[in-house]
Amino acid sequence: MRETIRLFDEPTDFSLVQGGPLFQLLLRARLVTPSMDLLVRRIVVLSAVTWLPLLVLTLLSGHAFGGVSVPFLTDLGAHARLLLTAPILLAADVIVHRRIRPVVGQFLERGIIAPEDQLRFGSVVASALRLRNSVIAEILVLALSVFIGYWAGKRYLTTDVATWFATPVNGQMQYTAAGYWYHIVSLTIWRFLVARWLFRLFIWYRLLWQISRHVPLRLNALHPDRAAGLGFLTGSVFAFAPVMVAQSISLSAIIGGRIWHEGASLPQFKLEIVVWMVVLVLLTLMPLFFFMTHLAQARRVGLREYGLVASRYVAEFRMKWIEGPPPKGEVLVGSADIQSLADLANSYDVVRETSLVPFGRTMVTRLVILVALPLSPLVLTMIPLGELIDRALGLVL
Repeated sequence: MRETIRLFDEPTDFSLVQGGPLFQLLLRARLVTPSMDLLVRRIVVLSAVTWLPLLVLTLLSGHAFGGVSVPFLTDLGAHARLLLTAPILLAADVIVHRRIRPVVGQFLERGIIAPEDQLRFGSVVASALRLRNSVIAEILVLALSVFIGYWAGKRYLTTDVATWFATPVNGQMQYTAAGYWYHIVSLTIWRFLVARWLFRLFIWYRLLWQISRHVPLRLNALHPDRAAGLGFLTGSVFAFAPVMVAQSISLSAIIGGRIWHEGASLPQFKLEIVVWMVVLVLLTLMPLFFFMTHLAQARRVGLREYGLVASRYVAEFRMKWIEGPPPKGEVLVGSADIQSLADLANSYDVVRETSLVPFGRTMVTRLVILVALPLSPLVLTMIPLGELIDRALGLVL
């Protein structure tokens, strides 16, 4: 038991981000500390490698401000990926590191894992850490990023007009010097950051799946969180929210670029927007559905057990105050029995309202708003800002 709990005694014991060869390389390069400090330094170095060379090369070629149909400084997609989403993905390392560890620790702190099952719980956590530290897994993630980059470059990095990164010549794309750096270095790093987060999400999915299937859980439907004590798992949702927001920013920039440079309109992308938002929200919430059977069982057991207690209490209440003679020296008005009866009903409502998933509508609404927020500037492509303000004021005033 003591050996298992030691997993959570140190801040760096459980973390989805403190592992793998890249993290060790960053430690040696003094770009990160065990407490995940030096974020600004990491962002500066990342931008210096991925974005700054593009600016220098396009300035030298005359494609930074003009000279082609899509100059570098007007390419919303490139700037969104390299100056917004990539730094956000780095910042997500810090957020997830600091928020996920307490979430996992609460399985023990709340007594959801019985003492005799803590060794099994510890082995599940240790398995997740081994996968996080896997050199082979991270190499595969990098290889996948390179392969996807090559495939996407052949399929999607094509254009009918001259851009800062490539010019169509006889049906083939002729890359500029900035284009080669963008395609080979910048986008590969960006895709690696995205793919690495998908791998971490997989580790998180696997961890919660194994906990839900291989570790007995002691849940109590009387818990006021309406999730039998598992309500703390909602903390993981907003821990991963920056990763999802980063993807929304990328989508918003891509659509904005199409509207700006190709004359497209926002309604053309309504299906893509809806599907993308649904996918991002489900990616965040999906692992919490693994506990549905546990919560359903906890509610059934709670309704049965508390129903028996309630039946005994109301039977005694009826005998005392309705069927039997009034108790001597005790009056009904102000009796604690009435308050206990009301408390009994309230407690029964808590059991009855135990959710089948450890989250509620309010949390889902907040998550949807957070994911959709980066897409809101696209509305300005259809409604001028002044008109939008006038309409908003008209609703309020």
